[in-house]
Amino acid sequence: MNNILLRIYLFVFALFAQGLFSQNHTDGLSDGTLIVNKEKKIPVKIFATTSGRDFGSFAQKPQNSNILIILNSSINEYASTPVFEEYKIKGYKLLNKKFQPADTSNPKDYKYFYKPLNPQNDIEEGAKAELETPYKIWDPSVGFKLGPITLHFYSLMFVFAFGFGYILMKRIFKIDGVDQKYLDPLFTWTLIGTILGARLGHVIFYQPELFKQDFWSVFLPIQTKPEFKFTGFSGLASHGATIALILTTLYYSYKIIKKNPFWVYDRLGIVVALGGAFVRMGNFFNSEIIGKQVDPNSPFAILFPQQSSEYGITVPRYPSQLFEAIGYVLLFILLWYLYRKTDKKYQQGWLFGLFFIILWAIRFFVEFLKEPQGDEFIQFAGLNTGQVLSIPFMLAGFAIMLYSKKNKLEK
Repeated sequence: MNNILLRIYLFVFALFAQGLFSQNHTDGLSDGTLIVNKEKKIPVKIFATTSGRDFGSFAQKPQNSNILIILNSSINEYASTPVFEEYKIKGYKLLNKKFQPADTSNPKDYKYFYKPLNPQNDIEEGAKAELETPYKIWDPSVGFKLGPITLHFYSLMFVFAFGFGYILMKRIFKIDGVDQKYLDPLFTWTLIGTILGARLGHVIFYQPELFKQDFWSVFLPIQTKPEFKFTGFSGLASHGATIALILTTLYYSYKIIKKNPFWVYDRLGIVVALGGAFVRMGNFFNSEIIGKQVDPNSPFAILFPQQSSEYGITVPRYPSQLFEAIGYVLLFILLWYLYRKTDKKYQQGWLFGLFFIILWAIRFFVEFLKEPQGDEFIQFAGLNTGQVLSIPFMLAGFAIMLYSKKNKLEK
């Protein structure tokens, strides 16, 4: 009976949360205002997409408003195709980021397509214009150019996660009087577990068809179908990374450092909490794992022009990546305080159990604000795959904390 009531409660809560947090924008357009020469105000409807198909079909739609299209690198790949020419034929003007005529010989200068409803709403050449919206627009560059190589911000966040993690764990080993020779093996096994587990977790939980469709792309940062292309690992799942980290840390604990695994888990949890924040910041830079649609006037509303078309129309959304990142930073601060200022580090497993409970609770509740990640083939009582997978980890956290009472170290 209690189990039935729990299912009903979770289902009702899920429906309530989805209805409370989500908004609908049926036309896929967002409102904004062009301020010309600080005086003239031109209301515009804003459109953005990374899908070539959606971009091409939008040109066919009749419009009864001033239209501003935010371009991005994915769309600018079509610069030499008839699609761009069709926009020009239909009266769209190609502008740069200063709302001046773009250099047609340089696609990197393309930032907007603008079509005024009438000549009075045109932007004269030389005029100073800026876009004003009730929401923020997040449209960053992909990274830093280092000669022929682009260092992507997402990759940089991973570097920060492991770099700061290494420094932090070195400090922890010093505090605990552990030989530094055990640090490099821990770093190596953590790296292997994180990358391999996160990748396999994504494919198993969200994209299992990839094993048949493009097997090598599961394990390598490439795609082989429909054509060979270097892509990087475009799908990583934290649940998979967690499972793999538990296994690799078990090996490290028994075979290398020869300590109780929970001694290692307690300290690794502190580092992982901080690393998770960097990873979510990387997702934010990549405009991925975005939130549900939100009222444009909400203080949380952000437009992601570079979002994948798999998330639906490009309209203001919750920055769910930032919510999760902030939660992980606060968790890191809490764990670090408990490790340094209390005796909980001597109660092996207590910090790790708390880490599990809070981390996956953060993930569970932020999921109410997120768009689905791939195919949600695991669903229960209105909860999505990420939430269902988080529940066992939270329960495990409680069990580990109870176990830790019998697993104390002498000071």
